[in-house]
Amino acid sequence: MTKNAQRLSQLISTFGPGAMIDLPTRSVVVSGLEFWDMPPTSFTTISEPRLTARLEQILKDQGRLDPSSSLSLRTPPIAPDNPTALPAGVTAPIFPTWFVCELADVLTVGSGTVRRRRLVRWQDLDTRGRRRFIFDDGRKSDVTPIRFVSACEKGHLQDIDWRWVVHGPVQCQEPLWVEEKGTSADPADTSIVCGCGKNLSLQDAFQPGRLGKCQGERPWLLDRDPDGCGDNLKLLTRTATNTYFPQVYTVISLPSAVDDLTRLVGELAGELTNVASAQDVATAKKFNNKVSASLGTYNDDEIFERLERLRAGAQADASRSPKMSEFEVFASGHQQIGQNHPTAKLYAETLPRTAWVDPSVSVDTSAIKNLVAVHRLREVSSLYGFTRFEAAPTSSDGDIEDIQLAVRGAPISRGADWLPAIEQFGEGLFVHIDEQAVNRWLQAPDVLNRQASLLRGYGHWRTRFSGGAPNYPGTAYTLLHSLSHALMAEIALDSGYPASSLKERIYALSDASNGGAPVRCGILIYTATPGAQGTLGGLVAAGSRFSSILRSALDRLMICSNDPVCSDHEPDGRSGDRATHGAACHGCLLIAETSCEMRNLFLDRSLLVPTMAGHRSNFFA
Repeated sequence: MTKNAQRLSQLISTFGPGAMIDLPTRSVVVSGLEFWDMPPTSFTTISEPRLTARLEQILKDQGRLDPSSSLSLRTPPIAPDNPTALPAGVTAPIFPTWFVCELADVLTVGSGTVRRRRLVRWQDLDTRGRRRFIFDDGRKSDVTPIRFVSACEKGHLQDIDWRWVVHGPVQCQEPLWVEEKGTSADPADTSIVCGCGKNLSLQDAFQPGRLGKCQGERPWLLDRDPDGCGDNLKLLTRTATNTYFPQVYTVISLPSAVDDLTRLVGELAGELTNVASAQDVATAKKFNNKVSASLGTYNDDEIFERLERLRAGAQADASRSPKMSEFEVFASGHQQIGQNHPTAKLYAETLPRTAWVDPSVSVDTSAIKNLVAVHRLREVSSLYGFTRFEAAPTSSDGDIEDIQLAVRGAPISRGADWLPAIEQFGEGLFVHIDEQAVNRWLQAPDVLNRQASLLRGYGHWRTRFSGGAPNYPGTAYTLLHSLSHALMAEIALDSGYPASSLKERIYALSDASNGGAPVRCGILIYTATPGAQGTLGGLVAAGSRFSSILRSALDRLMICSNDPVCSDHEPDGRSGDRATHGAACHGCLLIAETSCEMRNLFLDRSLLVPTMAGHRSNFFA
């Protein structure tokens, strides 16, 4: 991999369109989909009808996709293995266009020193490579992009007009300098100084309106928002974590009892996106070698009939929560789920109770109905937007909530009829929890008292939302979420997988749209990697040791290294994300945010086991 290359998964997560990337000599912003080099041989069309139908509906509702268009999912462009072939890639415009010289003048001011470095524009740099600035006296200095840019709550991004910020409407062409005191890089110790004597402390730049109004600039799309903007710009540190939060929709592929033709059509559904008749099928066979090789011997009318059937099923399923469909498959109780075939999207086995319950381990497993070993699964994730400053909220049922933060999602294209996506393959364990046991536990007086405290914390947390806040996921969700984190940490020690490679999907689903008693309770812990059919089998093998893993996980939660501070934590009256936590911290329940589906929100180990705080709200004895 070259120094300017990114992994496919990074282009739909950390470094998608609109994200800034540091390169060795400059910073760039990843361009929108229209500027991706996508020749037919550089990408693969991904078939996942449930995901495609749901995203198509979302984009059309938001006005980002033409109502007459059909959406498809494609992998990001892949560089060819042939070194002589023209490379496929993603355009990345230079951003920001203000640079700071590395050559510094040290000045003595009072009893201290100040480092002064020249602030220059892109067009001021040496035309040979644009890597150096030449001073009037002939000195040359390498440059680095300035650390600060400006953005608004709608995701717009632009350079700070430093001359206007320092001088206001007064025109001045004297050179600008960055002056730094001390070694902390604190904004109060950094100033922008003009040769005329005017200056601005970066601490003052955080004041509302100090950077001016947003012009709606979208450098990743090389345009301005046609709807305009006018919001106050905010100072943004270019390398900070709050510059980019991807909006990614993920589903687990489900099996279906189909014949060979339906299976082949399903695999090629992405290639047949624009097929609207049997005649179009014939055309696709003629001009698409992949379609011709797989479907050439089948009748065009039969192919189109299977395609229409798949589309109808996907449209019907698009109105449901993706987790609802997944749970019904995993919790079906069938001995075998899917087919044990190398090309199968999902293959799992419901383990007999004798295979995972160890009588020699003293742990109560009566609340666990079934354990499912998922030998092979396929996860498909697609990027459809992003936010800045704050991440968009996540719904507990896996769907997209129509919620407005103080920020809004920004588009990744001007109207492309495709979205970037990746498919990952792996394995996992599904734990089906007895819904009746959970509902009986929820009625206990001590649990109701703890739930009241969690609800008060949720009430404080929801004040950060300018519109309607996400629904409370439910105390049952907090219970299962906490159990999932405990199991993930223990499975990582038992199976050898790094904890950051494990992922979770929590199923605490009710029939009511605004919560209610859960009627489907389960946990899927899995690992998935791109470009590999299955993994090493460590998670599936852990199924036979599940009793020991559960016992060890619960034992670890009874005492935290941060007790009694952790166990005594009350969510009510807190601010920020801590208002959603009970007894939970980095010493016990918090895990890598890439592994957690809820960004480490809604956790409380006192719902699982007794703690020294004595809440007596524990689900397990």
